Amino acid sequence: MSTALKIIPTGESLGAEIADVDLTQSLTREQVEQVRAALLDYGVVFFRNQYISEPDQVRFTGYFGRPVEHVRKQRPRPVPEIFIISNVEENGKPIGALGHGEVSFHSDLSYLRQPGTLSVLYAVEIPQEGGQTQWCNCSAAYAELDNEIKDRIDGLRAVHRHYVEEQNPPETVDHPVVRTHPETGRKSLYVGPHLTKHIVGMHSTESADLLALLYAHLEQPRFIWTHEWQIGDLVLWDNRPTMHRRLPFPSNQRRLMKRTQVFNDEIPI
Repeated sequence: MSTALKIIPTGESLGAEIADVDLTQSLTREQVEQVRAALLDYGVVFFRNQYISEPDQVRFTGYFGRPVEHVRKQRPRPVPEIFIISNVEENGKPIGALGHGEVSFHSDLSYLRQPGTLSVLYAVEIPQEGGQTQWCNCSAAYAELDNEIKDRIDGLRAVHRHYVEEQNPPETVDHPVVRTHPETGRKSLYVGPHLTKHIVGMHSTESADLLALLYAHLEQPRFIWTHEWQIGDLVLWDNRPTMHRRLPFPSNQRRLMKRTQVFNDEIPI
């Protein structure tokens, strides 16, 4: 009996909804492969109306690799693979990370030599306004670069570093400005204003100008899809050909998200 999933593209540069799935239940091997194929095709997939437990989220994440505890330390939790992203405070202390401001474009954990491969984000509470997440199709953006720019950036590497110093490994981490997806073979830009610091071996002014040019290209609306969150949304994305940012929202409105992360021991090439 066929278990074909209903996949509905957003119609934008990336993103697709996978409908009529209950993630409190285990997926079949065939369904997992369909989700994986959709992820490779669309970069980001999302499921509406999911009312799942933390173990459910970890199980779903585990279909696609090894769920790991986030490198950024939080208060001890019964399910350590769950990382809380929230502006909510309890007893005057934040229960999670990232507050209410904008978080500019980045690929998760690119400041590590082996960055996060896939990420999962689950919406528990959302603000009445703002707080959307935008994803950028970095493969499409690379494909549309002028050949002159492609030649200029071929072989270049950029240093990635977290703005909270203790998050960084002791060694300096750099990655190719253009990386190749190990499963699709597609090339994509792998720089973002949140975590990319400078181009290796390039004068600071030239590096800043080149990065600004690439960011302006990446952030064109035709490469971006905006997800309007609903409570119960679960989003899975591939960090290798995409980057994302969180838009700001009022500090007096609550936003509570639960994130899990997959590492597949990949070093960008």
